[in-house]
Amino acid sequence: MKKSITIVSVALAIISFSFFGCQKKQVQNLKVYSIIHDEETEALTKLFTEKTGIPVDYLRATTGELVNRVIAEKENPLSDILLGGASSYHIQAAKEGALESYISPLAKNLPSYAVSSDNTWTGFCVLTLGIGVNEKRFAEKFPGTPLPATWEDLLNPAFKGEIVMTNPAASSTGYLFVQNQLQRLGDEKGWEYLLSLTKNVGQFPDSGSAPAKLLGTGEYAIGISYLHALSKYNAQGFNVRPIAPPQSVGDVDCISIMKNAKNLPAAKKFVDFILSPEAQSLMSSITYTTPVNPEAKGPEGGIAISEIDLIDYDVQKASAQKSEVLDKWVKSVK
Repeated sequence: MKKSITIVSVALAIISFSFFGCQKKQVQNLKVYSIIHDEETEALTKLFTEKTGIPVDYLRATTGELVNRVIAEKENPLSDILLGGASSYHIQAAKEGALESYISPLAKNLPSYAVSSDNTWTGFCVLTLGIGVNEKRFAEKFPGTPLPATWEDLLNPAFKGEIVMTNPAASSTGYLFVQNQLQRLGDEKGWEYLLSLTKNVGQFPDSGSAPAKLLGTGEYAIGISYLHALSKYNAQGFNVRPIAPPQSVGDVDCISIMKNAKNLPAAKKFVDFILSPEAQSLMSSITYTTPVNPEAKGPEGGIAISEIDLIDYDVQKASAQKSEVLDKWVKSVK
């Protein structure tokens, strides 16, 4: 009898172990490809895990690299989420059949420009381009010269070698700037502008955050970057003055779920979380971006969207001609 009880106890222990072991395995780590910076990615994923109990693993890389990964891996994705990147890149991935359609319950509270028509991506913060100036270096290099206030001002031959802008072939920031000029000036004049400007550019880093950093360290006098990045460095005490030129472009940083995502329930929860006022207020406090959720707290010290003159940006056009435009850029800019 004692032997039988022991055998039954061991059997029950094995069954219990197997059951709880399976339960433990069901709490899979959410996998995230992140285009936004490490600081905000870490803060957001940490808060998500605290609120849901779902652990997160993330890989941070440039827009071009991660979007190409998403498309290449669409049959067997190694990530569940693509976090960050302008809408044109998510549209590109959706056209390649790499994104899952999902509409969050929170999407109804967002402006229409932040929600895709096929529900494959959702915007979570507003992105606008601007000009940054290191006033100390600018005064030393160009005494008596007014600060650049328009995109045309950047064509001043005196600025040769003193402008830094992101490589459009590697970063959504750079490509957004290219589209800004093509859409405000038209194709022919837009390319004339871009090719003239490149003569003044001293460096084309791959990272969208690099121009603001290089301005902050005083390596260049002028930079083309997102206004929120320039405002952040200014607020942190760096000699970076953000300038909002007229006829700029605005877009949204987006989040999407991979088609065939291995952890779809957690991925949907993560999208809901990113669209929440709490997550967007946290993001804004770190990045100075403007949240799309009207209940979220906006950045203090940033340039309000109402103060920026924006063109009517055609994101579908930007997405449709991306390969053609970037091919021309690579061939034309040496």
